[in-house]
Amino acid sequence: MSEPRILLDPTGELAPARREAQPRLPGLQGRTIGLLDISKPRGDVFLDRLAQRLEASGAAVERYRKPTFTRVAPDDLRREIATRCDAVIEALAD
Repeated sequence: MSEPRILLDPTGELAPARREAQPRLPGLQGRTIGLLDISKPRGDVFLDRLAQRLEASGAAVERYRKPTFTRVAPDDLRREIATRCDAVIEALAD
């Protein structure tokens, strides 16, 4: 049995919501992975390379971008990602 993972919430919430981790995808072949650029400098550079690796593994990649890194993603953007993607990776580069 493996030890439980502790995930830290990077937001400024004083009382972050507790959520159960979702199960990992069994594989990437045929899956759609959303890449969310939070609009910080050079995040797109990281996501470009990640997209290449995901596509080489058989995944389709959808790219998204937040209007600004200072606010949460708009509801309509989050809904679009949730309905179109099997998983999402959010990039932060500083």
